[in-house]
Amino acid sequence: MIAIIDYGVGNLFSAEKAFVALGADVRVTSDESVIREAAKIVLPGVGAFGDCMKNLEESGLIPVLKESVAAGKPLLGICVGLQVLFDGSEESPGAKGLGLIHGMVKKIQAPGLKVPHMGWNSIKVREPREKLDLFQGLSEKPYVYFVHSYHAVPEDASVITATTEYGEQLTAAIACGNIQATQFHPEKSGDVGLAILKNFVEG
Repeated sequence: MIAIIDYGVGNLFSAEKAFVALGADVRVTSDESVIREAAKIVLPGVGAFGDCMKNLEESGLIPVLKESVAAGKPLLGICVGLQVLFDGSEESPGAKGLGLIHGMVKKIQAPGLKVPHMGWNSIKVREPREKLDLFQGLSEKPYVYFVHSYHAVPEDASVITATTEYGEQLTAAIACGNIQATQFHPEKSGDVGLAILKNFVEG
């Protein structure tokens, strides 16, 4: 069973619907016991970094999330669910992230381009792709759907598994041990997104 963490931010229906379409046993939950029982965890997130962290803290789910990751349970972060894995964000000074991956989330610098970066864009997947679980079987530069004004800058660049170009090179996906995350929305990225989620389900 895959647990999609419900901590009061955003509509989780599209993520749930995508996993159901793949035939996955999925539950949207804020129940610690369900999260502990789950084989895998999905951490979504929309809106401001500080609001997401505030909601996570108030939900009381941070300990079980960290405990699950420490135990080796696979976790997939999506959008701001990727960003909160880091130490903090320029968007919300003073708000601490989960600190599961070291680095900061920074404002996109894209002179002459509109921010947020919103819509379809191609990603460049790091080679060798056969070692990257989420991107098995995908084309070299698949198109995916983004909506964000900030992007993660890890201290260790080797955790970056895919990038995209928008005024500058941006982090599109990361992987570190049993943690994987995408800045883009796989659940809104058509067949490519479903293939990525299928790789997470089956990986």
